[in-house]
Amino acid sequence: MKELIENLKNEIIESLNLEDVTPDQIEADTPLFVEGLGLDSIDALELIVLLEKKYGLKIDTAEEGKRILYSVRTIAENIIRSRNP
Repeated sequence: MKELIENLKNEIIESLNLEDVTPDQIEADTPLFVEGLGLDSIDALELIVLLEKKYGLKIDTAEEGKRILYSVRTIAENIIRSRNP
């Protein structure tokens, strides 16, 4: 899971063009939205597209999205869970 978390950090930075952020600055359990990285709803849409294309992770509802996209760790856990249902 550690490798997946590191990959996700890099992919988030790259896909959202977070030029002033390094992977080391993103803690696995830090919230991605509001108080954490401060991502917004447009960033959420871009993340959803990335996760669906690269990992086949489907997010069907806003509530599910809030839970899955809470942090890098919750994203990684859901990717692993979707691969091993």
